[in-house]
Amino acid sequence: MENEARASGTPGTVGPGAALPPLDTPRLLIRGRTLDDLEACLAMDRDPEVTRYIKGPWNDPVEHRRFLEFRITRPYPPGLGYWSIRERAAPEVFLGWVMLIPDHGVGPEVEIGWRLVRAAWGRGIASEAARVLATHAFDTVKLPRVIADIHPENKASRAVAERIGMRLVTLSRDDEGEACARYRSQRSDR
Repeated sequence: MENEARASGTPGTVGPGAALPPLDTPRLLIRGRTLDDLEACLAMDRDPEVTRYIKGPWNDPVEHRRFLEFRITRPYPPGLGYWSIRERAAPEVFLGWVMLIPDHGVGPEVEIGWRLVRAAWGRGIASEAARVLATHAFDTVKLPRVIADIHPENKASRAVAERIGMRLVTLSRDDEGEACARYRSQRSDR
């Protein structure tokens, strides 16, 4: 993977994220997530308010690190993966990430998602980054649709989905019995 990172022309980065296209906006730097982002991702996930509605190994430091390392270094289909978000005005500060990955790791649906550090909440950053990622999904990757599975009580995340043009299609329970609001956006709706 080191060779892959070097081939991307981004020194010091490791992982398939280094090969993802930048999705920058006038305000944000949205770049493929790499192992350089690992510590910032771990710190973000340790905030119980950030992961309040998301199941994961957040309280087990060894498993949490293993989980994130796998997510950062595993290969995804072309054009899919995780992107880290930073502001142009402070590029050294990690704000969170957006993702476009096969649902449950295998598809066939592709899930769009976002997670931000608490200090970045309420500033339109998630909507801005998710909107540009949805454009990438439809215009570059040519996906027919994307989905987002969101805990029904996560009003902020549901609002982001709606702001980027997603529609609620089902309220149900996931495989583990957790409540789930499924949103979908289709290329034909754009």
